[in-house]
Amino acid sequence: MSVRKILVTGASRGVGRAVAAAFAANGDRVAVHHRDSADLAESLRAELPGSGHVVVQADLADPAAVAAMTDAAADGLGGIDVLVNNAGQAYPHPITEVSYEQWQQAWARTLAVNLTGPANVTWCAVRHMLARPEGAPPARIVNVGSRGAYRGEAGQPAYGAAKAGLHAMGQSLAVALAPYGIAVATVAPGYVLEDPSNASYKVPRGAEHAAQSPFGRVARPEEVAAAVLWLASPEAEWASGAVLDLNGASHLR
Repeated sequence: MSVRKILVTGASRGVGRAVAAAFAANGDRVAVHHRDSADLAESLRAELPGSGHVVVQADLADPAAVAAMTDAAADGLGGIDVLVNNAGQAYPHPITEVSYEQWQQAWARTLAVNLTGPANVTWCAVRHMLARPEGAPPARIVNVGSRGAYRGEAGQPAYGAAKAGLHAMGQSLAVALAPYGIAVATVAPGYVLEDPSNASYKVPRGAEHAAQSPFGRVARPEEVAAAVLWLASPEAEWASGAVLDLNGASHLR
């Protein structure tokens, strides 16, 4: 198969970093997106095997920046075959502990980054996918959702709602884009182990997190990346519309 062009949002840290590394190890060319972590993004680009990788920047809450970033990724890579909507951010806002103004701000920002932003990236990326030449690799969109869409996020309800919306968006687009040969699927991880790239802003994964799974641990970023890599493969077309739980049996539905 020819070299694919992959755009991974939120690729400088955590799961996104592992996803970018997995695609590069597979022989693909990757656009590493970040919001405000240029040093981490550049360090990742330098570490990726292969050549032709690029770094792109945008705040996903800014529609104009999203369009420019997606175009820059397509220009740098020579097109977009696969989009991985990984970027996301949770803003704590327990309903009994924040003011009405804080509540509104948290919901607006959370939805902008975790739902509207990915929707806008997807719209822009699909335009590039539809313009690809005949014989290009099968186009794929993989969304990184969350177990919280089902299990609940008591301290950050907007995050759970946004991820549920992302799951639903993926299923709707799976139907809309199938006639164009574009498959769309979603992964829904539970807790993922922090690493040096994201430990500074994640709650350390302690025994209480590990105890939620009968395996007695949380996920490794590479495990999520492996699932994303498969869902983006030509062989995974029939998984279009699926939401794949990746939570170590910590939440069953």
